[in-house]
Amino acid sequence: MKKVNSYSAILAIVAIVAVASCGRVTFNMSGANVGNAQTCQVNFFENRADIVNPRLSADITDALKDKVQSSTRLRIVNSDADVTFEGEITGYTVQSGQVRADGMAARDRLTITVRVRFNNELDPDMSYERSFSRFQEFSGGTSLSSVEAELVEDIIKELMEDIFNEAFVSW
Repeated sequence: MKKVNSYSAILAIVAIVAVASCGRVTFNMSGANVGNAQTCQVNFFENRADIVNPRLSADITDALKDKVQSSTRLRIVNSDADVTFEGEITGYTVQSGQVRADGMAARDRLTITVRVRFNNELDPDMSYERSFSRFQEFSGGTSLSSVEAELVEDIIKELMEDIFNEAFVSW
């Protein structure tokens, strides 16, 4: 038993020395790696979807700024940033999903699609351009207007995780 404890103690000391010799180590609960970037610019996401929710552009733009600020040390600026997000809302659709025996929709689906261009001036290999799409389902007997605000809020949270992870979390 003493041999196991002494091996554990030695391993712990070796691990501490190894970490200490590597220089500064920082831990981030989001798993974000911003490299040497100090600043981030988030341009306004224009709504180019066929159906336009009037608040969606501002909500997505603000949510992305909030996500970056709460999950990184990056400072939000209006120009000349180390990393930049820009894009547009390309889809806002409602589709009927499952159909009941009486022919009425049992579940409907609200889907939001956002095209994002992420530019990393310091590490161009990390830059990307792609679309992100998320949906939420709701009861087919419910009008969209009665649940829209909550659905949109949930979808935006999911989209922000996807956009943020693509930019700053390496798997």
